[in-house]
Amino acid sequence: MKIAVTGASGFVGGAVCRALAGQGIDTFAYGRRAAVPPGHLGGATYTSWDLTTGPLPGAPEVDAVVHCAGTVTDWGPAATFFITNLGGTENALKTFPTARFVHVSTASVYDPYRPTVMATEDQAPVTRYLNAYGASKMAAEKAVFARMRGWGPTPWAGRRREAIILRPHAVYGPGDTTLLPRVLSSVRGPFLPATGTPDTLVSLTSIGNLVQACVLAATGAVGTGVFNVTDAAPITLDDAFREILAERGINARPLYLPYTALRPVATAVEGAFLLARRPGPPRLTRYAISHLSVERTLDITAARENLGYDPKETTFAGAADW
Repeated sequence: MKIAVTGASGFVGGAVCRALAGQGIDTFAYGRRAAVPPGHLGGATYTSWDLTTGPLPGAPEVDAVVHCAGTVTDWGPAATFFITNLGGTENALKTFPTARFVHVSTASVYDPYRPTVMATEDQAPVTRYLNAYGASKMAAEKAVFARMRGWGPTPWAGRRREAIILRPHAVYGPGDTTLLPRVLSSVRGPFLPATGTPDTLVSLTSIGNLVQACVLAATGAVGTGVFNVTDAAPITLDDAFREILAERGINARPLYLPYTALRPVATAVEGAFLLARRPGPPRLTRYAISHLSVERTLDITAARENLGYDPKETTFAGAADW
C-alpha cells in the first residue's frame, strides 16, 4: 500500500508519517519546508511542496492521501486562510485524483456562537464563523464533499471518489506548537487567567488518538464519511489546566474571568494588533475565549462504530518533556 501525507513537516503530518512508516507502509511525505530531519518522518520519502503554488507535477500513484496541511492559527488575513486551507486542499485533490482522500479538518466548523454540546457531524456547516479560520476550513470541507459526490468541473466530475473528513478539537501532545504553548504563555505570576467556569466541559484530541483515526481512515474498509475525532471522553477545563500546570511544574492556578468582561478586552487587543500591523497573533482573541467560555464537546459514536476508532482518555502525563 502507498500513502501520501501532506503537511508532513508539521506536528500532525509528521506524527502520521511516523505511524504509517512504522507499519511498513510505503509513505510519501510532503511539506512546505525545504528539508525535514528523517526522524520526524520515520524514514518516509520527503518532497518539498508548497500546496498554495498549485498541483504537484509527476506525483506518484498512491492508494490514499492524508491531508494534514493547512493554517492552524486563528489570526491573520482572510485571504491567507483561504489560499492555504481551501486552495491547498483543492491542489491536493487535483494532485491525487483517484486516491482515497483523508482530510484533517477541525471542530471549528461548528457554530462558534453557541455551546457545542456533544455535537454530531450533521451540525455543520453553519452560516456564521468568528474568523476566516473556521470559514476557510468549512470551504475546504465542501471541496472534499464535492469529490465524494462527483460534483463540479474537476478530474472526478461525474464519478464519486472515496473521501473521509476528520474533525478533531484542540490537538495536543509531544511536538504541539499551538495549544500547550498558548496555555503556558498565558500564565501571569500565580495565576492562569481563563474564561468560562471550572466545570466547563471540553473535548480534546491527543495526537496519538488523531493519528489512530488517520491511519484507520486511510487503510480501513470504510472509504467515505465525516467523523468527529476526540479523546475517549470530555474533561473539565479546570482538570485540564491543573494537570498541564502540574506536569510542567508551574506553581499557578486557573483564575476564571467572565466572558462578558473578556470579550471587549479581546476586541481591543485585536484592534491594537491590526493597527500596529503585528504579524504574530495576540495572546487574547475572541476566537480563543469563545472556545473556553462554553461547552465544546463532540459525539464520537460514528468514528467508533464505523472506523473502529478506540481512543484513549485525555492525559497530559509527560508534558514536562513536550
